[in-house]
Amino acid sequence: MQRRSNARVFARCCTRLLVKTKSVYRVLFRNQESLYELYARKVGQGSLFAFVEVEEILFGNRGGVLVDPSEERLKSEFAGVKRTYIPLQAVVRIDEVEKEGANKIVSLAAPQGNVTHFPMPPGSLGTKPGKG
Repeated sequence: MQRRSNARVFARCCTRLLVKTKSVYRVLFRNQESLYELYARKVGQGSLFAFVEVEEILFGNRGGVLVDPSEERLKSEFAGVKRTYIPLQAVVRIDEVEKEGANKIVSLAAPQGNVTHFPMPPGSLGTKPGKG
């Protein structure tokens, strides 16, 4: 009788160890003079060369009275999107985090007109490779 109960306890412990919680990733990337911060379940290289594939974007159900306008803007921008591809040169940082946070958009610079610059990798303007 004692052997069976020990086996059950061992089996329960092993199944708890095998159950892995789903990872949450924070993806920071630049888009038209803004810094986007998204939380997603899946991030990878994907099938398109030089693009980061982001799937299952997480939007929290915060039942409070206060509404973050940047998160609402992101909800509407990514509504119905199953998977998005972000150019590799636009990605600032990707972190695996313990829990999701609030998605947001942070303005990097004040707009200076209606001209949009072509996206370039950081440090590519006016410098030669290998020279600072």
